[in-house]
Amino acid sequence: MPSKQKPLPVNPGTSLGEAATRFLSTVSTESAPKIQQELLKFTRWYGLDRPIIDLTGQVVSSYSEQFHSGTSQTIEHLNAVKTFLSYCFKQGLTASNLAPHIRVKKPTTSQRTSINTVKIEEPIILTKDGYEELKRKLAVLKEERPKISEELRRAAADKDFRENAPLEAAREKQGHVEGQIRDLENTLKRARVIESPEEKGLKITMGDTVVISFVESGERIQYTLVSSQEANIQQGKISLNSPMGQALFNREAGDALEVTAPSGVLKYQIIEILRK
Repeated sequence: MPSKQKPLPVNPGTSLGEAATRFLSTVSTESAPKIQQELLKFTRWYGLDRPIIDLTGQVVSSYSEQFHSGTSQTIEHLNAVKTFLSYCFKQGLTASNLAPHIRVKKPTTSQRTSINTVKIEEPIILTKDGYEELKRKLAVLKEERPKISEELRRAAADKDFRENAPLEAAREKQGHVEGQIRDLENTLKRARVIESPEEKGLKITMGDTVVISFVESGERIQYTLVSSQEANIQQGKISLNSPMGQALFNREAGDALEVTAPSGVLKYQIIEILRK
C-alpha cells in the first residue's frame, strides 16, 4: 500500500505569494481561476513578497472588516481567503490558524441605532434597477400574508396552546415577514432614484459603473456603485459606503486614487465612467 505523501518542508522565509502558489496547485482546475482572482486581492493588499509567518490575526481581521454587508455574497467572496489560511496552518506556514479571523463584524446596538437615525433623516439613493427589485420583493412578501393567515387559523384550531409548535412557528414567520415589509416600504418611501446622466453630472455617484486601472500591473477592474441593499461583490457591485466606494465617490475620469493597505499605498487611475 503506497504511503501518504509528506508535506513539503517549510521554509520560514516563505512569502505570501509563494504560499498562495503552493495552495493553488492543490485546487481543482475548474475552481482555480475564481479562487486565484480572490487571492490576488488579498495578496496584493498584504504584499506578495512579505513573509507569511508574519501574518497575524489582527491583520486578517482588518482585511475582512472591509466587507460590511454580511450577505451570502460577502461570505462567499471571503471563503477563498479563509480556505487558503486553513491550508497554510496545516502546512505549518503560520503559527496559528488565522482562518477564524475572516469574519464580517456585526454592528453594536449603538451603531445600529446610529445607522437607523441616519436613515430616518436622509433619503436613500437607489439605482432604477435596485428600486424595481425592491418593489418586486415587497410584492412577493405581501402575497405571503394570506398564506400565513391561513397557517395561523389552522394552527390555532388546536386548543392546546402550551405545546402548539405550529402556532409558534406561524407567529414567528408572520413577525419576520411583516418586519421585512415595513423595512421595504420605509426604504421605498424615502428612496431617491438616480437615473439620468444629466442629473449626475461628470462626477462619480450612485449607480455609475467605473473602470479603474491598477497602476503597477495595468490590470483593469470594473465596479458599479450601489446602495448597501444592492451590494453584490461577485457581480462587481460595491456599496457606496465600502472603502473603494468612498474612494471613488465624487471623482472624475482621469483622477488618480490611492488606497492604503499593509503592502503600502495601492495606486489606481479612473479610466472610464460607464452610464446607460
